[in-house]
Amino acid sequence: MREEDQADPRPLAVDDELDAALRGDEGGEARTGPNLIDDVAALVSDGRNFVQAEVEFQKTRLAFAANRSKSAVVSGLFALAFIHLALIALVVGLVIALTPHVTAWGATAIVVGLLLLGAFILAMRMQASTREIGEAFEGDTKGNGE
Repeated sequence: MREEDQADPRPLAVDDELDAALRGDEGGEARTGPNLIDDVAALVSDGRNFVQAEVEFQKTRLAFAANRSKSAVVSGLFALAFIHLALIALVVGLVIALTPHVTAWGATAIVVGLLLLGAFILAMRMQASTREIGEAFEGDTKGNGE
């Protein structure tokens, strides 16, 4: 008999593997493809790795934001301090500039009066704004209590 006429040995191997699978034998020849349990285990492992990487990324991002926030707060406080010093210098300069035209007491009275007038105007604006905010929330309280 020629080699071409002989039956292909592969179908026997496939039949043996199928019989072994039906009997529950895991030994023998290697599987031809991945099984579902391995796929699910790999998916769970990948998911766990992704979650761990995401948590580490968020921790790093939070640390970066906290560091930058501290820097921003310190810079903002120094900016406010410099603005405060500049306003003090402006007030002193106004008193000095007005002194030749009116007496030192007159210049001081003018500058203090202007500052108190500005403070009064700003306080009235603040009061109006807070009243509007209160009125906006009063409508919600009355609507929810009914």
